[in-house]
Amino acid sequence: MSPRNHLIDLSRALSVVVVVTFHCLLYQIVVVDGRPQVVPWAPQPHAAWWTASWFVMIIPLFFIAGGFAHALVIDRMRREGSSYSHYLAARARRLVGPLLLFVGFATVLSTAGAWLYSADVSVGLSVQFAQLLWFVAIYLVIVGVAPLMVTLHDRFGIWPLLVLTVLAAAVDAWSFAAGDPGLRYWNLLTVWPMCHQLGIAYHRGWFRRGPVWIPVAVVVAAVVAIPVLVFGLGYPASSIGLGDIPIANVLPPTMAMIVLACGQTAALGLLERAGVARTLPPRVERGLGLANALAVTTYLWHIPCITIAGGLLFGLSRLAPGLTGAALSQAAVVLVTWLLIVALIPLIGRLEYALIPPLVRTPGREAVGAYLLLTAGTALVWLHGTVIHPSEPWSSAGLLLLGGGMTWLAHAMRAPAPATTRTPTPPPID
Repeated sequence: MSPRNHLIDLSRALSVVVVVTFHCLLYQIVVVDGRPQVVPWAPQPHAAWWTASWFVMIIPLFFIAGGFAHALVIDRMRREGSSYSHYLAARARRLVGPLLLFVGFATVLSTAGAWLYSADVSVGLSVQFAQLLWFVAIYLVIVGVAPLMVTLHDRFGIWPLLVLTVLAAAVDAWSFAAGDPGLRYWNLLTVWPMCHQLGIAYHRGWFRRGPVWIPVAVVVAAVVAIPVLVFGLGYPASSIGLGDIPIANVLPPTMAMIVLACGQTAALGLLERAGVARTLPPRVERGLGLANALAVTTYLWHIPCITIAGGLLFGLSRLAPGLTGAALSQAAVVLVTWLLIVALIPLIGRLEYALIPPLVRTPGREAVGAYLLLTAGTALVWLHGTVIHPSEPWSSAGLLLLGGGMTWLAHAMRAPAPATTRTPTPPPID
């Protein structure tokens, strides 16, 4: 049997596909007086779309897959006697190339716009563009504590899961009592780590082994609990924020994402028991591996691909006005976006790969400091954008920390300079 769990790989790839496709549907292009306008998509009827949103909400599954993968990595690290510094460096270096290219591109454009056009406009657009980094920032935090969380699960079983769930519920209660949905951003540090912890538990056998009634019962409980949260406790009805539903359950996350994650993990267990994706043809396995290797690249660059697709389709609608309805449809945006992704993302991935620093020696404790700088810089850039300008000092600080963390990490992994040696003098011949 293959050592890889293809169902987990498939879950991770499917998560990216759903996120990209959904983002293609968030807005519609309309033509007003010959000019394009982008308006939020507000599908009707609400009840049908709210219900459907729970079936396509796939982000918890990505963190579940991450927890499974990290359990594998950490087990191997411990068998080989690798240090925590080596673990951090090995995980972080993979993000250096994607972050350097993405943030560097955004910084050049937004900074030029701030100095040459309008600082306010450039800062605003920069912050919107950098919103995608919320995932990378939280991922870095989760990676940093993953060895501890694996240990806690192995020692205490369900208790870390319960603690994270109680903390998430407390944040939700605080948010509802204060009437401030923004307080739920604290759940970035409870809900997604809880989903990751479910992935660790899944790797340890939860839902995959033992009585089959357990995962069945968990799926049923999740199906019942979500309506209770929505209709009984006042949680948002949609899992996803749409045009006229600005507040949902995914960002900022709520307890509902934990309930959904439990159901998804149990469903994975049932699918694995049924033998789904147990074996795959070699070509499909290679394609799935490539898709997962480019998952972060696809995630970071899919918004530019959507923008380019919209521009191309609007141009087509002007050249052929009779095709305006079809060209500006969301289905066309989805199709052209994915064609661009298939064409461009592998090329971008090659550039990113060239920017990844080599891991040529075991890094010391400096890798931990570099990782902390990298995490803090990513978080600040997510919150404040990529503009180097006096009007947004926190953005500049974030870029400085991010660049410093990357540089320090590369230095920590660099091979030590070879020692200077003298050629020994041969002994005299008698």
